[in-house]
Amino acid sequence: MKLTDDEKAMRDGAEGPAVAAAMDLLVRYGEALDCERLCDTRNVAGTMTQPSPAKTRLVKEGGWHKAFAVINLDCDEDIEIPDMRVPTCQLQHGFSGDAEGVVPYSKELIELQDDAEAFYGRRGVSILATCTPYQVGNLPVRGEHCAWMESSAVVYCNAILGARTNCEGTASTGAASLTGKIPCWGNHLPENRYGTHLVDVGVPVDDFLEWGMLGYFVGDLVQEDRPVITGEIGQPELVDLKHFGAAAASSGGVEHYHIPGITPEAPSLEAAFGPQPVPESVHYGPAQRLAIYEDLNSQGSSTDVDFVLLGCPHASIEQIWRAAKALDGRTLNSGTQLWIVVPRALKAVADRSGYTETIERAGGRLLTDSCPAMSRAAPTGTKVFATDSAKQAHYLPAILGIDAWFGSLEDCVNAAVTGRWTGGLR
Repeated sequence: MKLTDDEKAMRDGAEGPAVAAAMDLLVRYGEALDCERLCDTRNVAGTMTQPSPAKTRLVKEGGWHKAFAVINLDCDEDIEIPDMRVPTCQLQHGFSGDAEGVVPYSKELIELQDDAEAFYGRRGVSILATCTPYQVGNLPVRGEHCAWMESSAVVYCNAILGARTNCEGTASTGAASLTGKIPCWGNHLPENRYGTHLVDVGVPVDDFLEWGMLGYFVGDLVQEDRPVITGEIGQPELVDLKHFGAAAASSGGVEHYHIPGITPEAPSLEAAFGPQPVPESVHYGPAQRLAIYEDLNSQGSSTDVDFVLLGCPHASIEQIWRAAKALDGRTLNSGTQLWIVVPRALKAVADRSGYTETIERAGGRLLTDSCPAMSRAAPTGTKVFATDSAKQAHYLPAILGIDAWFGSLEDCVNAAVTGRWTGGLR
């Protein structure tokens, strides 16, 4: 790799051993990618505070300095971790104190995480604790180089905000936090941001459910390539694009997409494909829509629902409001739990707006900072769950060994109230 004088000085220890270890990691990472240089970043979203058995052991051995060195820098040396060099935020992590008595999740892990938050907060890490940092203050500008983890956040960052990031990992984001550098490859390069596939939508896609199913179809179709979407699509809201990207990143590995006239790098169809000719389109019509719905519901057998999950990626304030309206004046089935997972900052808004009171009066819970997939925790005894998230319907059966039903928010609320799944494609 071609390093600048500043980068060489960091590598050689001019800013201390932790920064040197971080630069060494980035150089090794870049060389493995056959990358020629690093680029500057001032926006890092990673994971430092989430608890794990390995982290518990490392903290006992040498404190949080040791844990960060090993897990976030791939360094076994005894070094002290300085303040972060660039603005850095913590993505979602384990469940927090508001989950005690609700989620089967260890109190010791909650306490370990609280300790981690204090350590990293003093070093310049903003504990946003959400997979949707763009909903609570982390909004990079178009063209800005970022170093973000979390597949649904990465695709939103690239496609909707027009910033530039690859899907980074725990170590690369840790190193970027201390150096302000990240290998300049993949989505950082303009030539790698043009569309590769054209999808023509032949059925109306104009609500949350439909955007999720379209995303799941597109991800399976293109895998890690970059789809361009045209056709019968309505004006999407933030939550629709959040759901679309998360679904596409789950069934495939989509990190960037274009919707001409909506996403910032595609003012036109031709602009979306850049120097390449517009390819022949792949059709998404009634048959493909039905097949996707059936696929997402192929992991449900019993219609008895123990657990309903809303908010993946973490719910927006509008989603919380809609859930509160759907639950107002109703009561959950005695054998069914409803969790709505949200950013803590938006939980505060929901509290002040009265939405939390309405949801809790019905028997539901707003939980912050994590989700069942991240923390591998669902209500004890859960066999069947229902969700409006294509991402959770994709992952949670494999992670927790439970059946899944996928449908609209209204379908899920009805399941929570009746204890039975009656949803269907309309």
